[in-house]
Amino acid sequence: MRKLKFYFLGFIPGLLLVLFILNKKGASCSYFPSARVKAETLSKDFILKDTFKQEIAAQKIDEKFLKDSILTVGEIDFDKSKAQKKPCPEYLIVYPYKNPKYEVEFEKCKETATFLSLKTLR
Repeated sequence: MRKLKFYFLGFIPGLLLVLFILNKKGASCSYFPSARVKAETLSKDFILKDTFKQEIAAQKIDEKFLKDSILTVGEIDFDKSKAQKKPCPEYLIVYPYKNPKYEVEFEKCKETATFLSLKTLR
């Protein structure tokens, strides 16, 4: 019992210290494929194709809504995506996940994320 007390006496402060250090650095854990694709996409430079610009202008959507809502909250449809395409895989994201309103197709390359099309579903 005494060993267990010593263990927790060191473990809990050490755990808190690690959490504070990682939290300051902005580290996050993205284990699921959808979360990893979204995190990688948000870290890249955005390129909007001319047709995509026209479609978001017609829907009155700005780039902030695209980043903060559609990419962050939306769900990637891997069945309709071409995730194995070389050199730049193509993904399809639906927003919101239940009863989707928008469908965004984008290409994720090494340095950039190119947005190809926006479809309004309802």
